[in-house]
Amino acid sequence: MLQMLMKFLPADKQAMIQLAMRMVAKLDTPQERQAVAEWGIRAFADGKISVPEWGELGGKLGILTGPKRNGNGG
Repeated sequence: MLQMLMKFLPADKQAMIQLAMRMVAKLDTPQERQAVAEWGIRAFADGKISVPEWGELGGKLGILTGPKRNGNGG
């Protein structure tokens, strides 16, 4: 159903939705996705987000990784 609705959206909106879906793909439950969405809405309330908040969001999503060092991943 989502794919059918996506066809009616402008390309930029489709890309934003696809990005959001990939960002939450590692979250296992609807409750986890809801909690991250609510956190993100609060974090962006003033239209800005700090560097530490970006890090916190990446941690919550399970997508933030550090630089690889000595070939051992950190």
